[in-house]
Amino acid sequence: MLKFFSDKTCHGASRREWLRLGGIAGLNWALPGLMPSCGQASESDTVRVPGFGQAKRVIIVFASGGQSQLDTWDPKPDAPLEIRGAFDSIPTAIPGIRFCEHMPEIAKVADKLCLVRNMSHEDLDHGSAFYLSMTGRYHRRRSGNPLPSAEDAPCHGAVLQRIRPASQFSQTAVHLNGPAEVPLILGPGQFGGLLGKGYDPLTLGDVTKDTDGIPSLQPHDDVPAVRLGRRQSLLAAVEQSMNSMAGQKKNLEKNELYQQAFQLLNQPRARVAFDLSQESEQLRNRYGRNRSGQACLLARRLLEAGVPMVTVFWSHNNRGQDVDPTNTDLYGWDTHNDIFTGLQHHLLPRFDQGFSALIEDLSDRGMLDDTLVVCMGEFGRAPLVALEPNFAGASPGRKHWSWVYSIALAGAGVKGGSVVGESDSRGAYPRSDPWGPWDVMATIFSALGIDPHQIYHDPLNRPLQICDGRVMLPVYG
Repeated sequence: MLKFFSDKTCHGASRREWLRLGGIAGLNWALPGLMPSCGQASESDTVRVPGFGQAKRVIIVFASGGQSQLDTWDPKPDAPLEIRGAFDSIPTAIPGIRFCEHMPEIAKVADKLCLVRNMSHEDLDHGSAFYLSMTGRYHRRRSGNPLPSAEDAPCHGAVLQRIRPASQFSQTAVHLNGPAEVPLILGPGQFGGLLGKGYDPLTLGDVTKDTDGIPSLQPHDDVPAVRLGRRQSLLAAVEQSMNSMAGQKKNLEKNELYQQAFQLLNQPRARVAFDLSQESEQLRNRYGRNRSGQACLLARRLLEAGVPMVTVFWSHNNRGQDVDPTNTDLYGWDTHNDIFTGLQHHLLPRFDQGFSALIEDLSDRGMLDDTLVVCMGEFGRAPLVALEPNFAGASPGRKHWSWVYSIALAGAGVKGGSVVGESDSRGAYPRSDPWGPWDVMATIFSALGIDPHQIYHDPLNRPLQICDGRVMLPVYG
């Protein structure tokens, strides 16, 4: 049975070999968490777990590039300067819990968040770690930057479309401010993969360029409904000849994309959902008049319209500052050098504004009760501040670090004002059994009322399992 098992560790590799590959021999805390568990709960057990089925929809805010846990969610104010960095910390709405000083608005809504401070895995490069985070599975090329492939595992949105397509909207999954680049190529794992292009989430780029997120959805005066219907009938006639083209995969995939486009054109509800001008100027300003902030606002509108899963890439290029260091919209979280100027003047002010606005807005509208929010990245940053000669910038930064990092969850039964797990005094390793991206994926599907160990089939009728992770029960208290 093809189940995308992540590595031979589940099938007999020695503990010594696993530790050698991870480069952390002797740190036994990591053994249960750096690889997904091969054990499976029964379906009845899954249905009984906390949070099962409490989410009607999910929004993922993906901090592409690797958010520094030490300079955001998990500061170490008592650590030496070369570890704690240049920033102070501030109290939050969670007693005894502190955030970076440049996250004051998020600190105010911390009582609605659950922090997970012991995330961990063993992939140290952006492309493959991004793939791991988006699919819940290690890439066959570990710690590298592979190109997207038709053999890739499908992303979470593609799996959801395969298992439970949206009933209220033509799209099951939408990616905003994308596609994600890591940094010069498309990140693998954000597509339908082996399920085919027809399962790719709808991907939109800069939603600030037009009032309407998809201007082409607006009806044209010279194309009345009757002409649009004729065009669709013509396409249907062409489809009848597709059976003789069954071996031409690209043509069939293109046909599926045409069908999706017609479905959007035929739905006035869809056109309205993408129209940000429907929102007040005050609320648009609250989210921030920038790519990522407005993408978060559009994400909320799409959730209201019936899209069950929306992913916002913050930012679309994980190291766009190398392209233009004066353009804040381009900044990604891959802060090797100049980390503190990049965070203070570009990344954190907008993130603090936009993410806190999203949490407040969902809460004010009563949507947080049945919306699962996940804020995550592919990994964290190293506990030691140092200048890296192979990267742009004149002041020190932090290297990639996957051995421990933090994520935040909210809504749909998640216990607000709570903290799961703990990192050590340097923010370098977990103090307890860690969680991995496969567990995040399991939690997402469980929240949607889907057994994360459910088997589905690819177009070749090969059986696949959604993921091998465990539902993160502690986030429900």
